[in-house]
Amino acid sequence: MNAPEWLKPGIYGAVFGAAFVGIVGFSWGGWVTSGTSNDRAMAMSRDEVVASMVPVCLDMARTDPERTRKLEMIRAASTYQRRDALIAAGWATVPGTDAPDRDIAQACLKELDL
Repeated sequence: MNAPEWLKPGIYGAVFGAAFVGIVGFSWGGWVTSGTSNDRAMAMSRDEVVASMVPVCLDMARTDPERTRKLEMIRAASTYQRRDALIAAGWATVPGTDAPDRDIAQACLKELDL
């Protein structure tokens, strides 16, 4: 079977056009794969959960009867060990969980304004 003469350039144009649209779309158009969008959604939701738990941490710090001693312990720790000191104080353990959260501790530390 002989294909019409005009078919070959049309097929080449469609293939190259589709490749061009795909490259431009993913490079500059903001297109992402489902894996990338899932990763971004998970990161955004994790950030929102941490942000929503910071007031709980601050309230635990405010109402702790040993607040002054624990704050002095946190202030006495070096800058890179303050998060661990806040975890040791127990303020990064959200009620209903067994283990402290390092991200919540870091965000709470920023809000404590030491």
